[in-house]
Amino acid sequence: MKLYIKNMVCSRCIMVVKSTFETLGIATLSVELGEAVLENEMMEAQKITLLKSLRAVGFDLIDNKKSRTIDKIKTLIIDLVQNKNNDLKSNLSDYLSQQIQQDYNTLSNLFSEVENTTIEKYFINQKIEKVKELIIYDELSLSQIAYALNYSSVSHLSNQFKKATGFSPTYFKNLKSIKRKQIEDL
Repeated sequence: MKLYIKNMVCSRCIMVVKSTFETLGIATLSVELGEAVLENEMMEAQKITLLKSLRAVGFDLIDNKKSRTIDKIKTLIIDLVQNKNNDLKSNLSDYLSQQIQQDYNTLSNLFSEVENTTIEKYFINQKIEKVKELIIYDELSLSQIAYALNYSSVSHLSNQFKKATGFSPTYFKNLKSIKRKQIEDL
């Protein structure tokens, strides 16, 4: 039996979900980003208990195909920004179409309909949050951040950052009161 799980975006999420299954005594064959394969079918009472336990730690079960597709898009974008943005060899639309095996226009229309924003804006918001994180850590220069996040130039990064936040990256660096948003709140 395969379950689809919303808000799984990193290796720590996988650990938490695995732990939840173990605590409830539900045997899994595998747990990956956004999905878990169970050894056996679950009874309805088990599913309700699992749902409550997952929701308590910020996850949710996904029941329909639209929701699974939206969650897959978000997971791919978050993984791309957090782990391998500079590895993107094609544009985002080609990458998503290839990974999900659906036409990009279909994905884009579905995402916009359900999320009330475009895939591109969601992608930009994820990148801006990553830029904020890297600026706060103060380990990389702005040009290194631009390169790491696959921006064409520092001015492109700065313009996009200012458009999204209202601040220049330098001004943001000097502000300690602005908190980063959690991924699931974007």
